[in-house]
Amino acid sequence: MALTKNKKVLEFVEESAELAQPDKIVWIDGSEAQINALKKEAVKSGELIKLNQTLLPDCYLHRTKVNDVARVEDRTFICTKNKEDAGPINYWMDPNQAYELCNEIARGSMKGRTMYVIPYSMGVVGSSFAKYGIEVTDSIYVVLNMNIMTRVGKEVLTEIGKDGDFIKGFHAKCDVDADKRYIMHFPEDNTIISVNSAYGGNVLLGKKCFALRIASYLGKNEGWMAEHMLILGVTFPDKTKKYVAAAFPSACGKTNLAMLIPPKHYKEAGYEIETVGDDIAWIRVGEDGRLWAVNPENGFFGVAPGTNEHSNYNALQSTKRGTIFTNVALNTDDMTVWWEGLSKELPEHCIDWTGKPWNPAKFDKKDKSTCSAHPNSRFTAPAENCPCISPEFNSKTGVPLSAIIFGGRRASTTPLVYQSRDWNHGVFIGSAMSSETTAAATGATGVLRHDPMAMKPFTGYHMGDYFAHWIEMGKKVKNPPKIFNVNWFRTDENGNFMWPGFGDNMRVLEWILKRCDENPVDAVETAIGYVPNPDDIDISELDYEICKGKKFDKAALTEILAVDKEKWAKEAEEIEGYYNGTIGSRIPQELWDCLEALKKNCKK
Repeated sequence: MALTKNKKVLEFVEESAELAQPDKIVWIDGSEAQINALKKEAVKSGELIKLNQTLLPDCYLHRTKVNDVARVEDRTFICTKNKEDAGPINYWMDPNQAYELCNEIARGSMKGRTMYVIPYSMGVVGSSFAKYGIEVTDSIYVVLNMNIMTRVGKEVLTEIGKDGDFIKGFHAKCDVDADKRYIMHFPEDNTIISVNSAYGGNVLLGKKCFALRIASYLGKNEGWMAEHMLILGVTFPDKTKKYVAAAFPSACGKTNLAMLIPPKHYKEAGYEIETVGDDIAWIRVGEDGRLWAVNPENGFFGVAPGTNEHSNYNALQSTKRGTIFTNVALNTDDMTVWWEGLSKELPEHCIDWTGKPWNPAKFDKKDKSTCSAHPNSRFTAPAENCPCISPEFNSKTGVPLSAIIFGGRRASTTPLVYQSRDWNHGVFIGSAMSSETTAAATGATGVLRHDPMAMKPFTGYHMGDYFAHWIEMGKKVKNPPKIFNVNWFRTDENGNFMWPGFGDNMRVLEWILKRCDENPVDAVETAIGYVPNPDDIDISELDYEICKGKKFDKAALTEILAVDKEKWAKEAEEIEGYYNGTIGSRIPQELWDCLEALKKNCKK
């Protein structure tokens, strides 16, 4: 029975049902009883595997098909009437063609299946930040994951009301045929269609599809920002608190930074870290002239491999209850999960992510094909599980930002941290971000690619217009956040990481926030911006061995803070080539001015 009288919602559901022809329609009310019943049904059908309920209460394992393990950027389209509006770095398809193609694929695809209607909210229901969506799907896995990642239930329909608008989301598993897989976005119609996939990043339509691609377009038109950013809070010993948003490409340390545990002497001094969000930030101008941010999600969709008690204790603890694991290994000795990096000891009896017995004796950490878990295996965990979740997590007004951080994987050139000269220069730094690719998207890994603001796969319109929107947002705020760039991944000549990373990133974070004080700590002006004096980065009690016989010390710190003008001159040329060759004519003049300033600075 329908849970609303909203004609637009009812028409959308009716049209979807006429197309897909499900045997029945179930409206998701968000009740515990309904969700538990769906879990039992999914276990019975084999869609989920029930894990050890003593060790991992209310936790389940799901396996996708081997051809459906990551986001597929080359099958993800922005469908605008004008091709130019989609921009040069998005795949584009004419909306009429896209609708026709997807309708043909989806027609009759739910025969013999149930179509679930999921009313969900991105953001706290009833808040000024909140946006609402309806996703129809034939996957219980999608229902259960959306119930973790978003706020699902009848109260969403109440907020939409009798004639309110919403984002339409249609998902059909079909045959999970990779050749007929499409994730279509229609920003001008507030519509998303996903067919022939069952992997989270392609089918949890509230996540990247809505919260970034569609929301970025809405933000441009409505005067706010949807960004691929974590949000964290830092409490200082004097109990003052500051908030930071930070953008990194997927699997490059966002979750680790969002849930950072400070080094021992920081904790003893009274520093605390709290997590507001690990992946997405919606940012608006507050009444006080500052930028305020919320995490529109309600859970974490984290990368499993490499997550352990040392690398990210808080993320691991978040997975201990009410979590759905995807494409990790099953330890059959105790019906728990395992993945590479979870522990040093390899499980003796294990089923790999494809459902086959795994032989630990054949495991070679250099060969991904020998892994028990897929490199992009995931956990979907409730945010409320996180030991360091912020008291402001459910705030309807969000948190005020003191700093914005950009970062990526760069083996050389980019120093450990530097600060932009002003807002526009910060936008330039974000626009020029480049990083080595990871397993979070299909394709080769370790390839350097430009990823502006970590939004390359997620901007729902022309990237040049997106840069211009950033510039305009800077004009709207009296007290904009300071903008920084970090690089945790500098290596020496032998490929060893020179910075320890993880909890020790607190040392850099401290300097960043001290630069945001009314009386900021000093810095050194360079060709690219402001870098710290080595003495202003706390490396006390830092015990890190870069390689055998080589400890991290002040000399190493000085080395990774150094700015090589010759390398940056080449970087400027590369940025110019990217601007001209990829983004094109819509780049705002302010960024061209910043590029010219960089080139001149490198010649001084």
